[in-house]
Amino acid sequence: MDTLISLILPIYNEGKNIEELYQRSRAVLEKTGDYEIIFVNDGSSDDSLEKIVALSRLNSRVKLVDFSRNFGHQIAITAGLDFALGDAVVIMDSDLQDTPETIAEMVAAWREGYDVVYAKRRTRQDGFFKKATAFIFYRILKKLANIDIPEDTGDFRLMDKQVVSEMRRLREHARFMRGLTSWVGFRQTCILFDRADRRHGSTGYPFGKMLKFAIDGLTAFSHIPLKLAGIFGYFVAVLSVLGILYALYRKLFYPAEVISGWTFTIITVLFIGSVQLIFLAILGEYVGRIYTESQNRPLYIVRQTANLQQEEKKGA
Repeated sequence: MDTLISLILPIYNEGKNIEELYQRSRAVLEKTGDYEIIFVNDGSSDDSLEKIVALSRLNSRVKLVDFSRNFGHQIAITAGLDFALGDAVVIMDSDLQDTPETIAEMVAAWREGYDVVYAKRRTRQDGFFKKATAFIFYRILKKLANIDIPEDTGDFRLMDKQVVSEMRRLREHARFMRGLTSWVGFRQTCILFDRADRRHGSTGYPFGKMLKFAIDGLTAFSHIPLKLAGIFGYFVAVLSVLGILYALYRKLFYPAEVISGWTFTIITVLFIGSVQLIFLAILGEYVGRIYTESQNRPLYIVRQTANLQQEEKKGA
């Protein structure tokens, strides 16, 4: 009996890539056995939806989950996992930087007994700034996170259906999927691949989104920023006490030299004030997450589907 491989493709304004993405993915998947390709349309404003619908009419293995609006890349991946029926599920970006041909190697490693097979970038064609910031981010995350998140890996990975079942139980809103995959555990391995250049369109992760994504990753799997806030707060408190003692010393023993102390006062106030604002922001980030989770809203809303056996609209 053939195993079923599910391929999840989050889509946001990838109309120019969809045909090539589909053809290359199908060519690989047909060699692995039975398959399904789940396109998750994350509120695209181009012709992505129309192209996916056309493909779903030509091939019943092409399935559509169409969001009511843009909910974000990580939520689109989550929806794909919710609807996937495969014995193994592959997550892949839709800009063709993740190469569909690598799927065959993932499936081979899975059949050897691994539960999670993630693709690690051997080379990448991004610009210097993107490479540098990614390099720094992954190394900081590895140092700070309370779990082992592999360096230089994205969301491109294969997961066994048992892993997918556990992932479906994790419903937090600030999602960092590669961290969640590491958190659930199981037997994991990596394969190396050369990340290609983007064929068409622009990145779905400009600097602002990348910064938010980095914050999500750090705060979702580490309490160290909060601990650092406390440690630095004690350090500043000690400096403040030393400053007070110094001011008293000058006042008592060198009263003639003491002027108004305006410069010292301003520097001290600005320094302590800026530190307080920084760590209030860190605390606010965590408190904001608590508030979002307490609202208990669904992760996403589905407007329509195509070729799915599970016609109920998930999202909770």
